[in-house]
Amino acid sequence: QVQLAESGGGLVQAGGSLRLSCVASGGSFRSYVHAWFLQAPGKEREFVSAIRRSGGNKYYTDSVQGQFTISRDNAKSTIYLQMNNLEPEDTAVYYCSAGRPILSAIRDPQMYYYWGPGTQVTVSS
Repeated sequence: QVQLAESGGGLVQAGGSLRLSCVASGGSFRSYVHAWFLQAPGKEREFVSAIRRSGGNKYYTDSVQGQFTISRDNAKSTIYLQMNNLEPEDTAVYYCSAGRPILSAIRDPQMYYYWGPGTQVTVSS
């Protein structure tokens, strides 16, 4: 059973940066694709970014391309999401997930088996 635990969220002013971390335990960290999703109040969970097992292939939703960077440290079983130039629209709960989606479904939350409890990111204007 894989367990995921996010950290690094908080309150930041517009234009600021945060780095989210997700530590995984249990299971084989290297065998999973990991992704970040966000969920704003009253909205569905949305794909943000994903990274494949080797770390060489990364995927982003269009709105964060060039603004967010995903990375992984297999030795530490940790996934990171560096978020720069944050805007109030980025306010949401951010979730880390793990799964084995095919490439065409890498943005689909239903393809991920394991989820962390989430970390709140609030960006003030």
